[in-house]
Amino acid sequence: MKIKSQKDFFSGLLFMGIGVAFALGATSYNVGIAARMGPGYFPLILGILMAVLGAGVLFKSLTIETPSGDKIGRWAWRPLVYIILANLVFGVMLGGLPSLNIPAMGMILGIYALTFIASVAEPGWKVKNTFILATILAVGSYIAFVVLLKLQFAVWPTFITG
Repeated sequence: MKIKSQKDFFSGLLFMGIGVAFALGATSYNVGIAARMGPGYFPLILGILMAVLGAGVLFKSLTIETPSGDKIGRWAWRPLVYIILANLVFGVMLGGLPSLNIPAMGMILGIYALTFIASVAEPGWKVKNTFILATILAVGSYIAFVVLLKLQFAVWPTFITG
């Protein structure tokens, strides 16, 4: 059988793999029934739906011809590295790293760091636009998580708040 769209083929495999992994992981929890859902019910259903969606995309890649076969291009290493680095830095800044004596810097500074590091991945990024985006994200996150949901975690660095 000939692959007629490489992008759809590998996307379908990815969706199916993640869906099956979630569905299998959800079975270790109490699933329950539709009337009395357990903690594993929602991830199980989502995993099954994602696997079915992946099977549909995979089937499409094998049956519907696309121009030039939708070849997969080169890996975009720069965005990949910066996005992963931004998330790691955010995690360290939010909770600190006691084994290396790095204190928690809080949610606000973590969001600014996350936004600036991730924005560097975009070619031709602008500091002003990134600063505006980071400010909106920080204020929105503060309102959503601290004010409305009343979650308790460091908002500011520990050396400032004590």
